Amino acid sequence: MNAPAPAATLMSGDDFRESLRRYKPRVFLDGQQVVSVADERGFGPGINAIALTYDYALKAQYAPIMTAVQQSSGKLVNRLSHINTSSGDLLNKLEAVRLVCQETGCAQRYLTHDALNAIGQVSSRIDDARGTTENTARFLNYLHRIQDQDLTLGIAMTDAKGDRSRRPHEQANVDSYVHVVERNAKGIVISGTKAIVTGAPYVHELLVMPCRNMGKEDADFAVCCAVPLDAPGITIIARPAGRPGEKVEHGAPLFSRKYGQSTGVVMFDKVFVPWDSVFYAGEWEHSGHLTYSYATHHRHSCIGARAGFGDLLIGAGALMCEANGFDPAKETHLREQMVELITITESFFACGVAASVYGKVDEHSKTFMPDPVFSNIGKLLLATKIYDMHRIAHYVSGGLIVTLPGPDEDHNPETGAKLSEVLRANPDVPYEQRIETARFIEDLSAGYQGGWYSVISLHGGGSPAAMKQEIYRNYPVGSKVELVERILERGVAHDPDRAITKNRQPGKCCDTGCTTPGQPVMVDLPAVVATLPSQRGAINSPSA
Repeated sequence: MNAPAPAATLMSGDDFRESLRRYKPRVFLDGQQVVSVADERGFGPGINAIALTYDYALKAQYAPIMTAVQQSSGKLVNRLSHINTSSGDLLNKLEAVRLVCQETGCAQRYLTHDALNAIGQVSSRIDDARGTTENTARFLNYLHRIQDQDLTLGIAMTDAKGDRSRRPHEQANVDSYVHVVERNAKGIVISGTKAIVTGAPYVHELLVMPCRNMGKEDADFAVCCAVPLDAPGITIIARPAGRPGEKVEHGAPLFSRKYGQSTGVVMFDKVFVPWDSVFYAGEWEHSGHLTYSYATHHRHSCIGARAGFGDLLIGAGALMCEANGFDPAKETHLREQMVELITITESFFACGVAASVYGKVDEHSKTFMPDPVFSNIGKLLLATKIYDMHRIAHYVSGGLIVTLPGPDEDHNPETGAKLSEVLRANPDVPYEQRIETARFIEDLSAGYQGGWYSVISLHGGGSPAAMKQEIYRNYPVGSKVELVERILERGVAHDPDRAITKNRQPGKCCDTGCTTPGQPVMVDLPAVVATLPSQRGAINSPSA
């Protein structure tokens, strides 16, 4: 039997909360400066969501997918800071994200995984272009420190952008994009603004990344580096996570009081970054590849995240049908709605599975990349179908989810008893359970949090237009054109300069198109299957 892999320091959720107290970032919430991020009630739901990713890695039943062996160090690390080296890794990451997001709605920490994989790829690409190993060595030192300390990273990618019709160097306000203002022997100095940073107030470090392809004139804006959250010169203006300010007594709101997500505007004012934490500064020609790699990894992760949210809606919808006195198996119109909700959720998740199975190794870093076509199709589906998911939840639930009296009335001696009599439906389901489910669905789909899920699904990870662009750019239309021309016996040879036939690829039914011969793919772990949201429990043996 093989000896177990040595483990990095895997924190618990409480360890994570305590670790945040060691940082002193400059954070503002609702116009007031925050004294302690870890103890700020407004951030509690977001901290709870990330804390769960730590706790699940320590649970025996979840450890096979929540941890992995990092090949560059040989250590057991949290899956959400791991570098993928096989299709199995991609599948396990997808399962892990779905698992933690079906509990939290959005666990946020998977962005750490997506950015680390992308930066590792571009570091190797720069080294190959230069004929050195310096960038890769720097990245691996950083990666191993993050894994050994079990840290969570915030991704500072989306710039304020200013006038969208102008490139970074053309902006009237140069600080609408983060840029390098000084270089010296010790490092660089950066200034500028990142407008949308998920979990910004309660992470350990920020990864600064460009949000677009850069031209030669934009070289100062082509910067990728890591900075501690409390580095001098950083100011974070954040919004609350979830609905922590709502009444706790009597259970409203049910979900967003416990789990949520803060985002922040992060302002950099002459922030010093030592060279050891700079992955590139000025290499404008590599920015497009970094944004492409990150977007592909992140959209693949988003598929798992929103599938977890779909699990919540499916379960709540079924409970609401039962509480209303209906069995969807016997009520055709309800069954059709529930099947549509299931179909939507599992359709985009199936795209994530396909993106994993057809993932390919990056030629520079040997990191495994999800297939970009399936990743973008899955993300496009969830982005546009989130509104249908909400509509179906509303349909099967009825109007009570937004017309119920407030929860205080349940305990009002003047009204509570009568309400519990007249608003009970199925005699086998207590009034309290029916109303609790209704308010849960309101919280997920019709209240503040529901609106947030809609917008973040539509725009998080890029707009639908960006996904459509990537689908067409990567899809082998040329192979399909040549197929038809061959059937029509036109005898047209492949012309590399012909625009419509440039995109071609090997068939996906063989090793040429997906995996190398003999690559270990999956083994079944029955003990894990029952705990996984997709009921597959696919575990890759080299990494598990």
